Amino acid sequence: MAKNKATIGIVGGSGLYEIEGLSCVESATVDTPFGPPSDAITLGELSGVPVAFLPRHGKGHRLNPTNIPARANIFALKSLGVEKIISVSAVGSLKQELAPLDMVVPDQLIDRTSQRVNTFFDEGLVAHISLAEPFCPVSSQVLYESSQGLDINAHSGGTMVVMEGPAFSTRAESLMYRSWGADIIGMTALPEAKLAREAEICYATMAWVTDYDCWHEEEEPVTVEMIIGNLMKNVAASKELLRKVIPLLEGERACACVTGLKDAIITPSDRIDGDFKKKMAPIIGKYFN
Repeated sequence: MAKNKATIGIVGGSGLYEIEGLSCVESATVDTPFGPPSDAITLGELSGVPVAFLPRHGKGHRLNPTNIPARANIFALKSLGVEKIISVSAVGSLKQELAPLDMVVPDQLIDRTSQRVNTFFDEGLVAHISLAEPFCPVSSQVLYESSQGLDINAHSGGTMVVMEGPAFSTRAESLMYRSWGADIIGMTALPEAKLAREAEICYATMAWVTDYDCWHEEEEPVTVEMIIGNLMKNVAASKELLRKVIPLLEGERACACVTGLKDAIITPSDRIDGDFKKKMAPIIGKYFN
């Protein structure tokens, strides 16, 4: 276990595998009840603030969206003291006005995944968290406001469809998502957002548009080459924004994320196995001590 701790976590998406400018760097290998996380977690200081950085797909982009060990990732960050997560992800646009290279700070999700475990409590304990607001509104607002003054065309709010992948949408699917009123489409915000809420971690996303998915008849259908080209430009902008927003996220939390589990646990304490309580202590410990 690492000697250092961090209250702010950064989960890097496609193209973001490391962050330059970190000081006091330490690599942490964290064991979890759900196996190892995507990669070693880098602990250091960014803009003078202790942070924990985890590349979602692993260094070298080794993990496809379905196989990302999301439970291990969130559990590991919680174990290191993380209270707030900024997620960085690449998305496709479902709206004309959300152009490639724009950034969206979404506030809603539609779950179209089908092969992922999306809870810490699939056995041993039943908890029904509230996910009406799946992103932390406070962290999301700070993230959006921090983008102002930078060379970023940012949008506050929007609904993200999360699909299974790794293949991109069919045109019929893309048009269906548009008919639902969705704004962007990605592959990784779930189950991260659900697990973060179960772990009582604030979760906000900077979603960087790389393409128009395949609904836009005047644009070529999305390709990996298209995504990679825009991705590299977006990564540079995301690093600049991270350096600005991280210091503003420090401090006490005053949002509902802090008590996400308080009224969600249904199973009585005397019906929960002691070994389960012990292994899940970083997440449920404060309710059963």
